[in-house]
Amino acid sequence: MSAVTLAPAPEDAAALEAAGAHHARLAGELTGRVTMLLAAAERDPEAAERIRAGLVALCEREILPHTAAEEAVLHPAARRLPGSRLLIESMAADHSCLTALVDALRTAPTPVDAAADARALHVFFEEHVARETGLVLPLLALAPDIRLATLWREVRDRCARHTPVDGPDQDRAVR
Repeated sequence: MSAVTLAPAPEDAAALEAAGAHHARLAGELTGRVTMLLAAAERDPEAAERIRAGLVALCEREILPHTAAEEAVLHPAARRLPGSRLLIESMAADHSCLTALVDALRTAPTPVDAAADARALHVFFEEHVARETGLVLPLLALAPDIRLATLWREVRDRCARHTPVDGPDQDRAVR
């Protein structure tokens, strides 16, 4: 089923598609960095440390601010909908788990440990994004008194305010 058939308002359908694309971009970037770390962990510890630092920076710059924005904007709106409490509580718990996985990655004692933590982060993030994109966002898009387009704009604005736009990774800033 397409986003157009899920959301009664065209702007909400567009927001649903934009959110899905954004989640896919984050997941893709995470996948690439985790794959590089897994490849380097045993054969090139120095490279693995640089890759780990970049992966942690990605999480701190984009993924964790994104989850914080979702909690601040999407979750309160979704909690108002009948039957959504447990779903939204589980999504907030996911965000806490993602933060803990990033902390574990940051403090892993060896490149091999970092690779294991990165793989766990990757798998968990993929599952979380699938639930966010497949359950929470359509729930909001279908609610007659909620404008997903407005909420999504606020999520993006919060992420943009948090993300530094200067420095070596400026081309990777949340847009």
